Amino acid sequence: MNKVILMGRLTRDPEVRYSQGASQTAVARFSIAVDRRFKREGEPEADFFNCTAFGRQAEFVEKYLHKGTKMLVTGRIQNDNYTNKDGQMVYSVRVMVDELEFAESKNASGGGQGGYDGGFNNGGFNNNGGYSAPAGNTGRSNPLSDGFMNIPDGIDEELPFA
Repeated sequence: MNKVILMGRLTRDPEVRYSQGASQTAVARFSIAVDRRFKREGEPEADFFNCTAFGRQAEFVEKYLHKGTKMLVTGRIQNDNYTNKDGQMVYSVRVMVDELEFAESKNASGGGQGGYDGGFNNGGFNNNGGYSAPAGNTGRSNPLSDGFMNIPDGIDEELPFA
């Protein structure tokens, strides 16, 4: 099985190109920085992963994502090896994106760019190109400035963990 799940922030604005031919397909390339759980002195605090998305996901990336956006990326690892101009083999890997989801609200990320209004804080596009809201999210919420939803008074008896 080849599956990877990463949560991190885009290190730069995505690069989107369109394939040539009768049916042009969008191809988005971006990289995310993922904080390391355990940090040792003298070692990097984050790892950087190159990602590629195709089709409607790539169009979503082009429209809504920008440097600093916190994303949850699900996909598979693929070798991206090549020989450089000096004739040396360069070994690397790339994450081929299956699913994308926002990992924080628009308010928490400082506003952002583009037209996405952040109503579904963790919604995204799945590998079929359709929108997928997270389980249990039945509609738009009205988050406070800290990104959390206000729970009405008197609802304590309905909460299973109260």
